[in-house]
Amino acid sequence: MRQIQAGLALAYRDLLKFLRDPVRLASTFVFPFAFIGILGGSFQASFGRESGMDFMAFVFTGVLAQTLFQSSAMGIVSLIEDRENDFSQEVFVAPISRYTIILGKIAGESLVALAQGLGILAFALILRVDLSWGQALALLPATLVVCLFGGAFGVLILGTLSSQRAANQIFPFIMLPQFFTAGVFNRIDHLPPALDLLSRISPMRYAVDLTRGVFYADRADAASAVLVSPAANLALMTLLFGIFLVVGTARFVRRETEG
Repeated sequence: MRQIQAGLALAYRDLLKFLRDPVRLASTFVFPFAFIGILGGSFQASFGRESGMDFMAFVFTGVLAQTLFQSSAMGIVSLIEDRENDFSQEVFVAPISRYTIILGKIAGESLVALAQGLGILAFALILRVDLSWGQALALLPATLVVCLFGGAFGVLILGTLSSQRAANQIFPFIMLPQFFTAGVFNRIDHLPPALDLLSRISPMRYAVDLTRGVFYADRADAASAVLVSPAANLALMTLLFGIFLVVGTARFVRRETEG
């Protein structure tokens, strides 16, 4: 029971930190709004009529999945900063399991990412994305899966980094290429072989495609936007989630024990 209470306390702490940080709140919502409005709107104006594709909806689903995945992963990696911060050192000397810290952090960052997702859904309505209430409700469980998947990926990265400086240098290098290899803004169904290989090993690809698969479930243009079925993406993400979580947590616990 003490371990559960400690995990819930860590999750609540992360959500509270997010809600009390106006700069982070603003940046969290401004960038998705700009991506959907500017990129989606410009793509729609330039290519929408010729291709018959709704680029506003395409970019919206990509940005939604990318934001949730990246937010959850970055939140987990921030454990390195917590470990180096005098205020947070008490967490690491407390009589709780390192596994509890990891699970509590995943839960907390998933709550933070879900709050961001609700804001993006509101932006979609403001920007007049073709989004029904049924689609919005169907996206909720999909976004939760994406948050947890991003958190597990963050745990994997966390287990390989030793300092906040290394995280600041390496994490953008890991995440930014996935914006394009995962198909956040662009179609990736006919990539050259080398880029196709990079796309297939990008975890964000499956988060984006799962979100699009749910959104486009009953739409006529699903074939041009979705790569594989949501069930196939969910099965692969479940497998990768387990691998990321087990390997990353084991490396993190070993590093903490040795330290």
